Amino acid sequence: MAAKVVTAPQGRSEPDHGSAPQEPAGSGSTSRAEIPGRYSRQILFEGIGQDGQARLIASRVVLVGCGALGTVQASLLVRAGIGVLRIIDRDFVEESNLQRQVLFDEEDVRAVLPKAVAAERKLAPVNSLVKVEGVVDDVNPATIGRLLSGFDLIVDATDNFDARFLVNDFAVKTGIPWIYGACVGSYGLTFPVLPDETACLRCVFESAPPPGLSPSCDTAGVIGPIVSAIASLQAAEALKILTGRRERISRRMTVIDLWENRHDAIDLPPRDPRCPCCGRRQFDYLDGALGADTTTLCGRNSVQIRRRDGGRLDLDEVARRLLAFGSPEKNRFLVRVTIDGLTLTVFADGRAIVGGTSDPAIAKSIYARYVGA
Repeated sequence: MAAKVVTAPQGRSEPDHGSAPQEPAGSGSTSRAEIPGRYSRQILFEGIGQDGQARLIASRVVLVGCGALGTVQASLLVRAGIGVLRIIDRDFVEESNLQRQVLFDEEDVRAVLPKAVAAERKLAPVNSLVKVEGVVDDVNPATIGRLLSGFDLIVDATDNFDARFLVNDFAVKTGIPWIYGACVGSYGLTFPVLPDETACLRCVFESAPPPGLSPSCDTAGVIGPIVSAIASLQAAEALKILTGRRERISRRMTVIDLWENRHDAIDLPPRDPRCPCCGRRQFDYLDGALGADTTTLCGRNSVQIRRRDGGRLDLDEVARRLLAFGSPEKNRFLVRVTIDGLTLTVFADGRAIVGGTSDPAIAKSIYARYVGA
């Protein structure tokens, strides 16, 4: 199956992978006779079997983020034979990603490819039976309904708490299960969230830690093995959920430190009736009451800026304007230029990533000066 690379819709009559699937989630069916032989070893595993594989083939999964965790999760899920995988990511491939983001290579760096595009191109020939949709977009209150509706499962591969709290709001409101995961240094943790059944993210973490208080990839680094370990645990929970083996789904937080040789399973708190999200059904992040227009990107000295007005940009015009300040690089997805030691990358959906600073105020100033207020 040929890859169908897409960005957010631009008013043209081309396929829009950024909208919900037309069929209701999980509506497909596959008979035993139709299950391809490529899944034979997975079918031999008693926990999945023929019926479980048929459920996988009929399933739809949306992956939010395609960095370290996301590249491992995407590869495992596509090879397992799910029906549809939508990969949403706002960023592009850089050299520092290659140490742990297993789908990407040096050619992706040279081509300045968005991660969602590069991932789709790599995964399409891995399993042509899976519909892989790479969507270059930012998941925020204005886009999340369009991007995440109609799926059976949401898998977290984001790099900040605002995004995770937003996904949690959406999942609880819509009843879609999702799987949290995070890692830094040699340490990582993961747990599933089953709406109306288990504690949600805000039951576990009432609010995000203050900036600078918790370690990040920028301050503590990260090693590849912990990424693979946490992503594999997330993929295993995904298989349990998608095959209907709910009795096997973990109800605990798995915490691993590979360097210190620690592996713990911690009981999650019960659902809190006072929880703003799943208890009082107050969706502060989904409604835009909480969250920011800027995000400091994990593992990079960079800030993303998002336009609240949803306006799109003409990349040809942006490139012409930036010629006065440097030598911009341009492809169909983005324009990039270095100005005064800072790297400004502008996307057609109005977003920008300012590299060389972790200060949102500086990033906003650069955006306003060279892109527009």
